[in-house]
Amino acid sequence: MVLGQRLSNDQGAMGSSQWFGYLVMVAALSLIFVGIKRYRDHELGGAIRFGTAMLVGLGIAAVASVIYVGVWEINLSLTDHAFIEDYTSSLIAGREADGVEGEELAALVAEMEVMKERYANPLFRLPMTFLETFPVGLVVALVAAAVLRNSHVLPAKG
Repeated sequence: MVLGQRLSNDQGAMGSSQWFGYLVMVAALSLIFVGIKRYRDHELGGAIRFGTAMLVGLGIAAVASVIYVGVWEINLSLTDHAFIEDYTSSLIAGREADGVEGEELAALVAEMEVMKERYANPLFRLPMTFLETFPVGLVVALVAAAVLRNSHVLPAKG
């Protein structure tokens, strides 16, 4: 995540950073599948119910999301919270490049100032950061639970 942000900031491409970030997120959260399978095979003897698999997946997704928030907070501290300034400036510059000006641009600038103010508040920023990853983990957990409840899918070797 942090590497992707650094690479995109060097190239000035905030949008590609978001795609890269979600790609890394999906790859990392695919470990939910591995975790559910391991629990099914080693703890439950090769069979798991959908609800149990879903709870295991949600637990893994929650822990991963909390770790993501922690890493993001460390990154913000190390960069003197420069992200929100870079992000809002990138959005404004992108809209200006699209030809937006006048009142519409002024409204966007005002909206970005409100966003910066909100983002400075940890009670806004922390849940928002958590919600960047947890929904992806929820979808991965749902798919993994649905697939792995069938004991014939990737059966335990034993």
